[in-house]
Formats: sequence, structure tokens, C-alpha cells
Amino acid sequence: MKTMQTKQFKDVQVGDKLPKQAIPITVALITSGAIATRDFFPGHHDKDAAIELGSPHIFMNILTTNGLVQAFVEKWSGPDSIFKDIKIKLGMPNYPGDTMTFKGEITATDAQNKTVEVGLAGQNQYGTHVTGTVLIALP
Repeated sequence: MKTMQTKQFKDVQVGDKLPKQAIPITVALITSGAIATRDFFPGHHDKDAAIELGSPHIFMNILTTNGLVQAFVEKWSGPDSIFKDIKIKLGMPNYPGDTMTFKGEITATDAQNKTVEVGLAGQNQYGTHVTGTVLIALP
């Protein structure tokens, strides 16, 4: 089994791109994310309630999106990276059957603190679901 390596600060620079990552959006992902984050709003687990609200299906909550953002960056940066800040903004909803594709790149570095800022976006068939920045420290 291959061990995941952590990026080293000396090996990254502004403009480096993270590998794109496609996430299939499923009912299970949306509902389990809502349950795990204790978000019991019916639009995240009850299709009939979501339709009554004007949505075509249940939709992902922001906390699940935040977790997917963190997982996307950590998959690139490695297990010893330290998250310092995550700032995200939601756009279009994620519904079951969508595929959200993340892309990102290093937008800033700070040699004194060995931190890296990653700008990112996650898009689905309707447009941009999430945009944001993540600040991580690397060894």
C-alpha cells in the first residue's frame, strides 16, 4: 500500500495547480453529510420537503461542502499539512446525480510561516457550487 506523502513548503510555488478531482454527488453523500453535521433541515434529507421548497431534489449543506473542500486540499497537501483557515462561498446547489469537479492552485506563499494559500472552485452542471481559499502550513 502506498503511503501518502506530505508536500514540503520548499517544493511548491505560486501558480502550481492541484490535480482536478471529480466527486459524484449522491443521496447518501448529501444525507450522511447532513446527519454527520447535525443539520436536520428537511431540504437535506427529505425529497418531498425539498420539492415543496422549490428545489428539484434534496441539496447539499454548506458543512458537507466545507468537508469536501478540506478533503480536496488534504489529498494534495498530505496528512502532515496543518489547516490554518478555510473561507468558502456557496453558489449553485449540489443535487443527487451531479458531479462536482474541484480545481485549485496556489495563489500565495509565506516563507516565514511556511504557509500556502490555495484558491479553489468546485463546479457542477449548473455552474460554480463553491469558491474559496484554504490556508495551510507545510513542513
